[in-house]
Amino acid sequence: MIDLRLLREDPDRVRASQRARGEDVALVDSLLSADERRRSSGVRFDELRAEQKALGKLIPKASGDEKAELLKKAGQLAADVKAADAERDAAAAETQQLLEKLGNLVHPDVPVGGEEDFVTLETHGTIRDFAAEGFEPRDHLELGHLLGAIDVERGAKVSGSRFYFLTGVGALLELALVNAAMAQATAAGFTPMLTPALVRPQSMAGTGFLGQASQDVYHLQDDDLYLVGTSEVALAAYHMDEILDADRLPLRYAGFSPCFRREAGSHGKDTRGIFRVHQFDKVEMFSYVAPEDSQAEHQRLLEWEKQWLTSLELPFRVIDVASADLGSSAARKFDCEAWIPTQGKYRELTSTSDCTEFQSRRLSIRVREGKQVRPLATLNGTLCAVPRTIVAILENHQQPDGSVRVPEVLRPYLGGREVLEPVAT
Repeated sequence: MIDLRLLREDPDRVRASQRARGEDVALVDSLLSADERRRSSGVRFDELRAEQKALGKLIPKASGDEKAELLKKAGQLAADVKAADAERDAAAAETQQLLEKLGNLVHPDVPVGGEEDFVTLETHGTIRDFAAEGFEPRDHLELGHLLGAIDVERGAKVSGSRFYFLTGVGALLELALVNAAMAQATAAGFTPMLTPALVRPQSMAGTGFLGQASQDVYHLQDDDLYLVGTSEVALAAYHMDEILDADRLPLRYAGFSPCFRREAGSHGKDTRGIFRVHQFDKVEMFSYVAPEDSQAEHQRLLEWEKQWLTSLELPFRVIDVASADLGSSAARKFDCEAWIPTQGKYRELTSTSDCTEFQSRRLSIRVREGKQVRPLATLNGTLCAVPRTIVAILENHQQPDGSVRVPEVLRPYLGGREVLEPVAT
């Protein structure tokens, strides 16, 4: 959540952020009003309590009619204190509820607009000209079938649409990707983490996934637990309700976990293959830094993502995501999109978000610098979302006979294999 002091001091900035997100601007005024009621009712409660305490000291010293009058006044004060306390609690609850509906403040450099209003920052690699090479590229599903690597038919039989099996070299390719990604992250100073896939409501809400993203979340009602859509949730909540010493920062974690997404609202999108699925594995980078270091850390996370995609020898571009396409917790987000030959366009493979102090305020994570204690900044960045990365590798590195060249970075994790060969059917 944002800082209430900032809201009071510069409400126009918050209104502009809401407008850029395409969110309700009136929420700002409702929150200002609730906050004013919270503060004024708090002052009223404190005044009445002080009066009540002062009266309590007079009663033992009084006698007769004076004491009776003081006792009568004490009874009325007790009722007034109780009412003021209830009013203060109600105003505080309303303020908190409205505050949690407000998205993070959009960074001033973010392009304003919807999904298609992003700005392309960089382009890397060379898109293959398959026509010049003399063959029509197969899509990842056809290649996956030839290689004995992907089975969506049995995935649908066992679990339903948007589920799949990775088989044979497909399973080995996932393990190679995860190990190579973890090796890069570890070399960069990240602590490897295997994280829970089920989290409590406060963990999910604290990272901002029970707001605009709630329709995509799986909830186990009997246990009141949520299946994570990313290990970002567990990594953000890892230090929930803690105060960290400044000399420990930055803290960087690389989490591996299964991820679960309902993909609500994606009916008819990417129905073929494994690009958009309900369950997948992912290696996620997560950083805790001092707020003034968050923009520099954001660039570092982006560089690590670019290093990863370059090592996989994939053509890709980097985009600055537009304001209305940001998650509620992100102040700014960069996506790396790989070229998918059979789709003829770039598609998101990784993203990195600067969440500034938004998540740490909700999760009560702070940093101690001398005698000062304040919220810190959190950032996240996908290193490897496995199915989409497999899609990009198969399609970009395919050969005319249906085999697929293995990028050099993955070969040590595939027993030195240089090519994935079609299997006999």
